[in-house]
Amino acid sequence: MSNETSAFEERLTKMINELQQCQKDKGHNSCLKCEKLIGCELRKQYVQVTYESMSKGEIGGFEF
Repeated sequence: MSNETSAFEERLTKMINELQQCQKDKGHNSCLKCEKLIGCELRKQYVQVTYESMSKGEIGGFEF
């Protein structure tokens, strides 16, 4: 695993932990149950970091 790939994975892991902690703090097991889902900055950051991890920072699409 390259250092660049590792950095994406580390960032994703950190975001997952933050998101799960937020869910736990609010007593939810999913963001979909949260009243702040629409407009949630943490969720928005999570989606962005997930996309960056999947595309490894490349602009454009990625393969599933």
